[in-house]
Amino acid sequence: MFNDLQGKGLLIHHWDADGISSARILLKSLSDKNVINKTPKLGNYYLTKIELNEYSKYDFVIIADMSLPENNVLALAKNAQIMIFDHHLGKEIKEVFHHNPIIKGENPDDYPSASWIINEYLKNPINLFSILGIVGDHEQNIQKNARFSMIINEFCAKHKITFKDLHKMVYLLDSNYKLGDKDAVESAPKFLIEHDGITDILQHKKWNNNLEELDNEIKKILSIPHEEINGIIVKKIHTPYNIISTVTRKVAWDSGKNTMVINTGFFEHENQLYVRSNKNIESMIQRGKSLGFKCGGKKEVLGAIIPNDQTDSFIEEILTFFSKK
Repeated sequence: MFNDLQGKGLLIHHWDADGISSARILLKSLSDKNVINKTPKLGNYYLTKIELNEYSKYDFVIIADMSLPENNVLALAKNAQIMIFDHHLGKEIKEVFHHNPIIKGENPDDYPSASWIINEYLKNPINLFSILGIVGDHEQNIQKNARFSMIINEFCAKHKITFKDLHKMVYLLDSNYKLGDKDAVESAPKFLIEHDGITDILQHKKWNNNLEELDNEIKKILSIPHEEINGIIVKKIHTPYNIISTVTRKVAWDSGKNTMVINTGFFEHENQLYVRSNKNIESMIQRGKSLGFKCGGKKEVLGAIIPNDQTDSFIEEILTFFSKK
């Protein structure tokens, strides 16, 4: 699959369980290549000028589970062969190899994670890491998808584990980015190659310590009351931990309502904003991009990094979007 890749290679991947699982699958397949893995600055869905300069020294670059801005990708493509494996919404970048069935019109329910897409592309059998990416991106909601619920149940039965075990493994992997430990995120795929057993993940001492610290912070945040505006849950938080997606999921899935969370504590001059919607929110993702925000997501999810002085106005636009029938 990667026979024509020559020279020094770089794998850029997302920092969450799907990104780490995707990186593990790819690095295993690229074991005969000279390739290292990196994740962007945690919280950034784009490459900084420093990162672009550093990453432009490679002969080939593979991007996994990240919808990087087109100008980032084309800048890297000036000096390197580029391959993208992704499942987020966005624009197909035709100047490079861009493998994303969803932006080509396929049903997102058939491609629930980048790890699944990559594993299928490589024609690998179903394995732990293809499954972990799915559970990472959907958690218990994947059980509403009949096809993948059956696949996961069969995998669990074969390996004598439970869905709860998979869920905990995801949270253990995610604990690294949520605590802001970029080095730990980047070392995780290598650990998963060298220790690919289920027990190795579940008993990882540092990751379990991380999880305990994060659980305490999430419980504290969830205990703080939130607003509800015209049936839309709006929760403002202030934390240095990168837990906005976890908080949004818990609030949205527990309530069944459209949910927006704003974190003012992660960046100094910008805010994190995360939305989980019961209707297609693609138009607001495009609106965010048109305003110059770093914005992305899927049909039911919007994530954005917004300057402090523009946050309130974008919140109002999202509330207006939800108020329309």
